Order: sequence, then C-alpha cells, then structure tokens
Amino acid sequence: MSISNSKQLSDEFTTEILTLSHEGRGISKHQQKKIFIDGVLPQEVVKYKVKKKHRHYLEGDVAAIVTPSPDRVSPPCQHFDICGGCSLQHLNMEAQLKHKQTVFLEQLHHFGSVKPLNLLPPLTAETIGYRRKARLSVRFVIKKNKLMVGFREKQSRYLADLDECVVLHPHIGMRLQELKQLISSLTQYQHIAQVEVAVGDHEAALIFRHLQPLSENDEIKLIKFGETYQFDIYAQPNPPEPLRKLYPNNDCYRLHYSLPEENLKFAFHPLDFTQVHLSINRMMVELALKHLNLSDDDIVLDLFSGIGNFTLPIAKRVKTVVGVEGSNEMVNRAYENARLNQIDNAEFHADNLQSPHQNAPWLKHDFTKILLDPPRAGAKEVLPLLQSFMAKTIVYISCNPATLARDAGDLVHQYSYVLTHAGIINMFAHTAHTESIAVFEKK
Repeated sequence: MSISNSKQLSDEFTTEILTLSHEGRGISKHQQKKIFIDGVLPQEVVKYKVKKKHRHYLEGDVAAIVTPSPDRVSPPCQHFDICGGCSLQHLNMEAQLKHKQTVFLEQLHHFGSVKPLNLLPPLTAETIGYRRKARLSVRFVIKKNKLMVGFREKQSRYLADLDECVVLHPHIGMRLQELKQLISSLTQYQHIAQVEVAVGDHEAALIFRHLQPLSENDEIKLIKFGETYQFDIYAQPNPPEPLRKLYPNNDCYRLHYSLPEENLKFAFHPLDFTQVHLSINRMMVELALKHLNLSDDDIVLDLFSGIGNFTLPIAKRVKTVVGVEGSNEMVNRAYENARLNQIDNAEFHADNLQSPHQNAPWLKHDFTKILLDPPRAGAKEVLPLLQSFMAKTIVYISCNPATLARDAGDLVHQYSYVLTHAGIINMFAHTAHTESIAVFEKK
C-alpha cells in the first residue's frame, strides 16, 4: 500500500544504481530502504524523485542520467519511456543476455540448489520485429476523446498511447495507427476490448474481441481492412463464444509455420499456443534434438506437447514418440499435423498434467528419453510419475526459470539426475522474460 508524502515526493535526489532487478528495474538505496527506478542501469549515477513509498521499499522516477553506463544504448522504440511491453531496450543486447544469464543461474541456485556442469551459450536471433503472437488491449479514453491500442504503461493499469511497436512483426507493428483508425470508425468502437495477433510464415490474423454485437457496417469495415492489408479477420464475442471468420470468406481457420531443417509444416488455429519468435523456435527445436541424442530404438515422451512442435521432429528420428497435452483440442491439432507431414509413429493423449491420472494409457510405455515444455507453473506434479521410466535423458524447456529451478532441484536431489547443461533462450528480446533449457542425465 503506497503512502503519500507530497513534500518528499517533490524532492530530487542523486544516487548510484547498484544492480538490476529480475524485471529490469534499477535498484539503489534511499534512506536505508531499497528503491526501484525504471530506465536506469547498474553503475549509473542518476537524479531521481521518489514516486511511491511502500512499507519495505520505494519506487522512483529518473529525472536525469548524470553518468551513463557504457552499456546504455538508444532504445529502438519511440515509446520505450512509457510502454510497459519492454523493459530493457536501453541496454545493449550483449548486456541484456548477460543479465538474463545471471538471473537464470541465481534462480537455479536459489530455488533448486543446483548448478549446471556446462553453461550453454545464449540462443539469440532477430531482436526487432520478431514477435508473432500478441494480445493488444483497446480502450477509448473519454477524458482524452481518443482511442488507444497497445500495451499497458510501465508499472500502471493505464494503456500506453502507441503509434507503432518495433518488437511486433512489422506486418502489424507498423500498422497500429491504421488499426486505431479502423476501430475508431466502428459503431461499436467503445466495445472492442482486445485485438489478438497471430502471424505465420505467410499469413497473419487479427481477432477482434467485442463485448457488444457488431453491426453489418462494422463487419464490412473489418473485411475491407483485411483485404487492404492482407489479414485474416476474425470476430469473437465475449469468450467463451466461438470465433467467426469474416475474411477471407472460407472455412479454413488455420495459419502455418515451418521448420525447414526438419522439412516440417505446422497448421495452427489463430488462438493456439505457438512460440512467439519463429527463428528462435527453429533454433530451440534443433538444440533440444541435439541434446536428446536420439536413435532409432528410442521411445520418447513429450509432455505438454501442444500442436506437436517438438513431437514431430522427434518422431523422424525414433521408434515411437508419445505426446501428452491438457486438452483434446490440442491432441486433435497434433494428429492433424502428424497427418499433414505423413508421420505415423507419433501418438497423442489428453491428460491434466497438473494432476495426472496414475493409470493413464500413456504411462504404459517404457520411455528412454523425455522432453518437457510446461507452462509457467512448471512440471512439479508430473515428475514423480517419471521416475519409474528411468529415462536416460530429460530435456526441459521452460518459460519460467524459477519453476525450472525448483523442478531441477527435485530431479537432481530426489530422482538422481545430473544437470549437465543449461542456458538461456532469447525468445523475448528487450523484455525481462527469459526462456531457458536444461539437460538432465541419469546417474
């Protein structure tokens, strides 16, 4: 709970920034309390004002950079100072990767009491225009008489007023002004809540979530936008109502991406989970395959398998691969992709992996190797079931280093695995978010 003190909040102070927080805010000391300041870097001397006072810490706004860090760069986005979508654009990429790697190793130590025998070099690729999945918020601000589209402001519930987003794929990131103009022209402009973005190899889709029915004229405008800028256009009433495809006028609710190294093509629904960075995904798949060290005799388990992103490349190298995912819809999509690629040695099952069924049919195999790619909550609940397989190798892909670290601790200290390799994956460049990979070998 913040405490107001108007006199002190107006004062200006000078400090040296000591380090970065996990989310990318500068940390220093103010009157024996820790203070978090956006937009500053370690070893910088800065002038700042106290913005909010909390019981155990403070928040500050930078007023001036007195002595800049040698790692400071000009942010590529004109909205960096206000938009909360990215927090590290003022830090050069080499230093960003070093920061993320440091945080990753700290979390492995703190949450799992483990250290990898080998540190993998960071996986990185394009850092601009890479993001192919996003959810843009939409809000009409009455006081400003203006419609806004984008992400929240830093440390705020308010929406940032964006004209472009250099991190989004340019097909949509450079067309935010046109998108705002479109939504402003609709009869139901105050009732468009979000626009979901999905971009494949050659197609792009926009899903307009609307809280009130669209008029016929509104739908015509949306269709025209799709024709003009080459977007598939979908309308979705307040979820869980199903999507309606407005443009093109067909029954194909699919986009596609490829893994050229594997000669594989994937079909996905615009709302399916897919990795946001296509180049990094391709590199990540190849890295996982390398460390699984697959052979013709292997029987592999792919947990949290989704649409088959890892399962199908694995299938091309092994005797059998079994994918397990939480929803029947994803199982159906994975089988669809297996058929699309003429793969017949992959089977898929639906099971709640946060509370797995101990007599599930997928547990009847004797797996030699395992791949895990869980959501942010991690894989803790399913780990006890895996010990019966005595799998030689486990490759763990994570979107949350803290839960990976926790699960790594269990695998090492309870289930007799060795953490042989670990490293970061720069799936979300310029943000504090870190994807990571860990490789475990049975003792």
